[in-house]
Amino acid sequence: MLNVTSSTADATAGNFKLGALSFPERVIYWTIVLTPLWWLSGLQTLLYPAIAVFLLVVTFDLDKIIRKPLPVCVWAWLAMSLVMLWTATIGLSNVGFGFQKTAGAGVTLLKSYFLIFTCLTLPFWSQIRVRVVTRAVAWMSTGYLVTIAVELAMLFLKIGKSGFMPPLTRLIPGDKLSLKVTFAEFQPFFGIPFPRTVLYTPDPPIVGVCTILCLFICLGETDRRLRNFALTGCLVGLLLSFSRSAWMCLPLSLLIMTCFRSRWVRQSSLWGASFTSLLCALLGLTFSQLINRFQEFFTSARAESSKDRELVVRKTIEAWQESPWLGWGIIQGSVKWYTYDIALGSFSTYTSVLYLHGIVGFIVFVTALASTLWSFWQPAVQGNPLGKRALASLVALYVMCNATPLTWMTVYFWFFFVWLGAILCEIQPPQGVITSWDQLSGGSGNPNDY
Repeated sequence: MLNVTSSTADATAGNFKLGALSFPERVIYWTIVLTPLWWLSGLQTLLYPAIAVFLLVVTFDLDKIIRKPLPVCVWAWLAMSLVMLWTATIGLSNVGFGFQKTAGAGVTLLKSYFLIFTCLTLPFWSQIRVRVVTRAVAWMSTGYLVTIAVELAMLFLKIGKSGFMPPLTRLIPGDKLSLKVTFAEFQPFFGIPFPRTVLYTPDPPIVGVCTILCLFICLGETDRRLRNFALTGCLVGLLLSFSRSAWMCLPLSLLIMTCFRSRWVRQSSLWGASFTSLLCALLGLTFSQLINRFQEFFTSARAESSKDRELVVRKTIEAWQESPWLGWGIIQGSVKWYTYDIALGSFSTYTSVLYLHGIVGFIVFVTALASTLWSFWQPAVQGNPLGKRALASLVALYVMCNATPLTWMTVYFWFFFVWLGAILCEIQPPQGVITSWDQLSGGSGNPNDY
């Protein structure tokens, strides 16, 4: 068995020791820690869903559904997976079930909504503790520092500028451009070139999402030295992602988490409204004009990126209006931007859901988001530290989903949903004495036998 211990612990936590890990914990732990290896091999897109489904299958037991019922939010994500399968089937039937399109749609389903359902379910069907996931993510986040240092050295030495395509990506159907391993490069920010990295992802904004989620997970690490290194790695990764939405979401989510600790901070909405009114009065602007000024400043940081984002979102909405109820199922159009094409639904998650799954899918999607957030609301109000961190990180994720499709980036922070599932499993109140389907049907099953 694997034993993971800490050398320096918080005074409140004492000597921390994970002890012997269960088989699912061991698999998840090493899968997270070895993330750089999967990134360089090009296996991330298939490996994480395959591991999650494998663990779900080997730990499946009908009696577990009775012993530890899944929360409503977990079933909501399964419903969203079924909606995606339904609409994608309709979309494929309109264009023909070609191998590439069908395989691509299947992989997208496995690495998005179904992956969320699987990761949330796993802790209910097998022993996966929050502290195991936290320790693994802390080590991975610490590794960000090493990876970033190597990439910056390569950048200044002008090594590996073009990146490379891992040979194993040939096993994955569909567009393989997102699987290309790329390193840090200079990109303009307010017209000034800065080094920007994608770390283990295909796009810098996904790095911003991952680092914020990792930061909230690592706040629960009990080894102080490891926690400090992990948080530093998260902050450096967040800085070099140059993701404007992620930069805004970090203070927002920290404020939300703090609101559950202090009565004074709970009045922050009143203070915020008063400050905004004062600022408008001093500048001689209306509230809408102030918002427009802020938006102009926000978009000027990377003006070209903001323009193509706005264009794609607008064209996506126009395409959705042609099939409003069930959407298009699969991507069937693109937008010409200078010399390259951008697929419809490439940016905002919410417009992408409308475009692909229509109003029906959007209602199910919002239900899944709301029920997941609600699952952590009561624990957060009651002062549960895990509940507060989960709630704050979910709010940040929902805001950042407006910039990047959730179906594209889920596979890069799959462990976040395992962490959420483990928290739900720990804080869920105990159920009744029924522990098997035999008892539920009126049989004479003995709870002590299970």
